[in-house]
Amino acid sequence: METEEKIETIPVTIEKSHIVTIGERLYSEAVELIRELVNNAYDADATEVYVTLSTEKIVISDNGSGMDKEGLKQYFTIGSTFKKHHRKTPKFGRERIGEFGIGKFSSLSACQKFELHTRRANFAATVIFDKSEWNKSEEHWHLPMKIETAAPNVPDGTRIILYELNKVFEPEIVERRLQESVPLKAPQFSVFLNGKKIHPRFLAGKRIPFMEGTPFGIVHGEIIIAPQSLADPQDCGIECKIRQVTIKREFFGLENLIGSDMYRISGEVHADFLQVSSDRSNFIMDLPEYLAFLEIMKRICERITKEMLALKDEKENRRVGRSLKEMINKIQDALLKNIEWCPPGFIPAEEHKKKTGAAQELAEKKTESQIQRQTQKKKRIRRPKLKQLSPSAFIKKLKIGTKGLALVMDHFGPSAPESFTESEIIYINRDHPLFIREANNRERHIMHVARLITQEIALMSNPKNPRQAFERQSKLLKDSFSDKSAHSENTTQETNAEGQKNQNIDQQEMKI
Repeated sequence: METEEKIETIPVTIEKSHIVTIGERLYSEAVELIRELVNNAYDADATEVYVTLSTEKIVISDNGSGMDKEGLKQYFTIGSTFKKHHRKTPKFGRERIGEFGIGKFSSLSACQKFELHTRRANFAATVIFDKSEWNKSEEHWHLPMKIETAAPNVPDGTRIILYELNKVFEPEIVERRLQESVPLKAPQFSVFLNGKKIHPRFLAGKRIPFMEGTPFGIVHGEIIIAPQSLADPQDCGIECKIRQVTIKREFFGLENLIGSDMYRISGEVHADFLQVSSDRSNFIMDLPEYLAFLEIMKRICERITKEMLALKDEKENRRVGRSLKEMINKIQDALLKNIEWCPPGFIPAEEHKKKTGAAQELAEKKTESQIQRQTQKKKRIRRPKLKQLSPSAFIKKLKIGTKGLALVMDHFGPSAPESFTESEIIYINRDHPLFIREANNRERHIMHVARLITQEIALMSNPKNPRQAFERQSKLLKDSFSDKSAHSENTTQETNAEGQKNQNIDQQEMKI
C-alpha cells in the first residue's frame, strides 16, 4: 500500500539585523552614500540639491516632489520595484537612476542614526532610523514616523540628516565623486556642496565624439586625449555611464596598445541598455548586451590608437620640420664638395647656376647625338608611384639642382627596411626600432635621418660596389657635420634658436 507524501511549507525569512548589514556593506566606499542620496533627489524631479558636510552631521536636502504617507512606505520597502516599473519621472520625464530599492540604507554605513524629513502638498512627516533602537527587538519591524503640520511657506522636498558619524568625509573627495557619478549635465539640475555649486569637470585635449548602434540600443560618448603635460592618473580612464551615472572606469585594452600614454586617455561612454550589479559598481558581463557593447568599444579603441599615433607623428613632424632645413643645407653643401657623386640629373642648385668647373664638364659630356635623340623623343611626364601613406605622413620636397627629390617619413611596419627609394622618393620608416629609439633625442634623431638620406643618395649615385657606397655616405656625412664654415656657424645659430622653441613644445601641444 502506497503512502501519501506529506507536503509542508517552510517560511522564508530574513533576520532584522541584516537590514543594517545591507546598508553598511552595500558600497565599498562610504562616499557612495552621498551619491546615492543625491541621485534619489534627481529621481524625485528636484532642480536643486544641497549637501552640507560637517564633523557632527551630514545634511542632504532637495526641492523635489517629496513623499506622502504611501510614498514613505514605498521608500522603506526593501527591493521596491517602483522605479523599475515607472522609468520616467512625472514632471521632467527624467530616466530614473534608481533600480533596486536598497540604496537608501547606504546611509547606515557612515552613521548611527538618520532622520528623513519630507513634505508633499499638505502632508509633512519625519521618520527616524536609529541603529541601536532597531536592534533592540527582533519582532519589532517598525520605524517611528511623526506626522507634522505642513508649514504654508515651505516648498515640497526632502531633507535627510545623518547623525553620530563614524566616517570622515573630505569635501574634495566628495566633490570629485559627485562630479563623475551624478548627472550634473542634466538640464534643470544643480548640486551644491557646502554652498558651492558643483560643475562638471572640463578636461583639455583632443575630443573624439562617437555614436554607434547595437541591436540593444545606442552607444555614444566622447574620448579625450589630453596633452602630455596635463596627463593625470586620477583623471584617466573612460567613464562607463548608465543614465548619466558612472558605473566604473575602463580602458578596454588601450593600456596594452599605447602603453604609458594610457594616462592621457579620458572621456565617457553611455550605454543605457546595460545591466548593472546591485551595488552599481560593475556590469553583468555574461549577457549579450555587454558583449555587443565590448565589440563597439573595441572598434573605438582601434580608432583612438590611430589618433594617438597621428598626434605623436604631428609632434615629431614639427620637430623634424624645424631641423630639416639645417640638415638639408648641410647635405647640399657636402654635395657641392663631392659633385661627382651626385645622382644623375641632381646637380646642386648653386653649381648649376654657375655652370663652371666640374658641373660644366659634366654638362659637356653629353654628345650632340644624345641631345638630338632626346629632342626627337616625345617627352612624357613621369609621375613617381607613391605608396599608400597615412594622414600623418611627413612629406618634404628637396630641391637639388634641376630636379626635385621627395622625402617621405611614414609607418611601414617594424619589419620593413629603415629606408628605401622608389623613383625619386626617399622613404624613411618610422616604425623601425632604430628610428623609434633615436627619436627620443633630438640631436641623435637629426643625425639618424641624415644618415638614412645620405645612404639613399649614395646608392642613387650608382656605386660600383657596397664598399664604395659606404665610403660615399661616410664622406657626405663627414662633410655635412664637420664643416666649420661661416654657413655652418649661421645654421648653428639657427639650431640654437630652434632649440629654444623646442622648450615650449609641450605648451604648444595644449592646442591639439
